[in-house]
Amino acid sequence: MAKKSKIAADERRRRVVARHAAQRAELKRIVSSPHASLEAKAAAVRELSRQPRDASATRVRNRDAVDGRPRGHLRRFGLSRVRFREMAHHGELPGVTKSSW
Repeated sequence: MAKKSKIAADERRRRVVARHAAQRAELKRIVSSPHASLEAKAAAVRELSRQPRDASATRVRNRDAVDGRPRGHLRRFGLSRVRFREMAHHGELPGVTKSSW
């Protein structure tokens, strides 16, 4: 089980990312546009740097949905490899069976 503070910090980051997503996308579009003037690009870069650090989507960490474990995350299930194995063995994941050959 991950620390409660780490899980809470990650949830806070997700909210900040969602709040700033549209504005960041527009600013990044201006920066990468070949038709934008140098002044507009510089202003967009300044505005991006003024935003909170946690507004960047790369600051969000994929965590296990059950206990918050940060490593070994399986995106398809939203679980860590450890929790996935436990739940699969107990038959708690529909459609997942242990392979045997």
